[in-house]
Amino acid sequence: MRTNRIEAFSDGVLAIIITIMVLELKPPETVDREAIRILIPTLVSYLLSFIYVGIYWNNHHHLLYKLKRLD
Repeated sequence: MRTNRIEAFSDGVLAIIITIMVLELKPPETVDREAIRILIPTLVSYLLSFIYVGIYWNNHHHLLYKLKRLD
């Protein structure tokens, strides 16, 4: 079997993970410096999580690129 199906499935799973991560972000109640300052740790956490998922996705695609077929 070619790796296309596994690759598409893993892309879908990672897209769902990223979507769930975005749903956890809440907008600030007011638009002032204090509200944005309180939101900074959450944004940094999201950014680091997004980078981690991106690295995992890249490594997974590189692994599947090297494979000729799966069984």
